[in-house]
Amino acid sequence: MELEKAYRLVLKRMVRWLERNLDPLKTRVFFTSMSPTHFRSIDWGGDRQGNCYGQRMPIFDPTYWGSASKKSVMQVVSDVLGMTKLPITVLNITQLSEYRRDAHTSIYKQQRYPLTNQQRRNPRSYADCVHWCLPGLQDTWNELFYNKLFFP
Repeated sequence: MELEKAYRLVLKRMVRWLERNLDPLKTRVFFTSMSPTHFRSIDWGGDRQGNCYGQRMPIFDPTYWGSASKKSVMQVVSDVLGMTKLPITVLNITQLSEYRRDAHTSIYKQQRYPLTNQQRRNPRSYADCVHWCLPGLQDTWNELFYNKLFFP
């Protein structure tokens, strides 16, 4: 099954459940978009074998969109959540976070298993391009949520 088709099914089911079970006069619904990864530094003009390891600056190109985040999935979110009668506030953190290749935990986290000598010699092989741990980016997500929550 195509990713977009599966995502559409899931979102439609979620919306149907929300419409049947929530009172919009008593409850507000927030939907946060997908957090991107930075596995491929070639996306921003880096090394073909690289990832976010060692990145110290965000991406400044306003047209940048990484290969790990699909615009088609974001379109599904817009389509499905835009059709519901229930007000759902979408917090789109995907594009905002795409620019922050420098905000991953990289190698600065506790590893599940001790690193091998080969991994120690090549940090790119075990850098964490999925989790966000350094200050800044998640704080921004929280600020967006706070503002939407108290200043709709």
